[in-house]
Amino acid sequence: MNAKKTTPAKKTAAAKKAPAEKTPAPAKKTAATKKAAATKNAAATKKVAAAKKLSATAPQESRTALVRRARRINRELAEVYSYAHPELDFENPFELLVATVLSAQTTDLRVNQTTPRLFAKYPTPEDLAAAVPEEVEELIRPTGFFRAKTKSIMGLAKALRDDFGGEVPGRIEDLVKLPGVGRKTAFVVLGNAFGVPGITVDTHFGRLVRRWKWTEETDPEKVETAVAALFPKSEWTMLSHRVIFHGRRICHSRKPACGACPIAPLCPSYGEGETDPEKAKKLLKYEMGGLPGQRLKPPPDYPGKPAPPLAAG
Repeated sequence: MNAKKTTPAKKTAAAKKAPAEKTPAPAKKTAATKKAAATKNAAATKKVAAAKKLSATAPQESRTALVRRARRINRELAEVYSYAHPELDFENPFELLVATVLSAQTTDLRVNQTTPRLFAKYPTPEDLAAAVPEEVEELIRPTGFFRAKTKSIMGLAKALRDDFGGEVPGRIEDLVKLPGVGRKTAFVVLGNAFGVPGITVDTHFGRLVRRWKWTEETDPEKVETAVAALFPKSEWTMLSHRVIFHGRRICHSRKPACGACPIAPLCPSYGEGETDPEKAKKLLKYEMGGLPGQRLKPPPDYPGKPAPPLAAG
């Protein structure tokens, strides 16, 4: 009986001895990993410390300091998004106007995938004004709220035909009178089709300027007024593009990629999102994340991939 019991005891001793002999190799890997992690954490800690310092002094920031910081952010974004542009495909003011109205409550990508067939069938305000509503509804169905949007785009087409000789007006006073057209839509059209400076306050723009403490306002018109006062008029249109680009690619609503943000040292809200550089990099969208953009026909200087057409999307 005793002889049988000694055999497992020897095996157990050997089994215990074997792992002990292999422990040194993993130890080297652990040391290297710890060193890399320590370096990464040190950089992250430095950024957090700088952000906390900025946040602590933000309430005492003077008007002059605010203007300087805001303009520096704009300059930094201009370098990062030198190719910033409107993300709706269009060939003329009419197409941009219709596309912008259709972009409500959906993505620019979805609009860009939908408008080619719409404009192929109704290329002018006169054509769209005379369309059968049910046929327009089917064409724009992918953008959502297609019945209300059909009413708006057909209504503005009729107004352009009857009141403006079939041409899109180049004044905000006239544009906001058109069905479905508010100040945001009007400034998109004025800035990008007529070269008239304007600030486009969409959800991305409003979110970012509040994170940056440029304003505490939530009403779009008050945000527009507050931000306009920080910059020369000549910067308004491109500023809008840069801020919106940044909001879509890096400074997201729920998971901002703080660790991959080029303006982190200037942001009072740094740390609201992922600060680890590697994890933050995985949150980047569109060309920043190596993914297709929103336009099927992007400008020549766009560094990313064109979006796929509707059939392929």
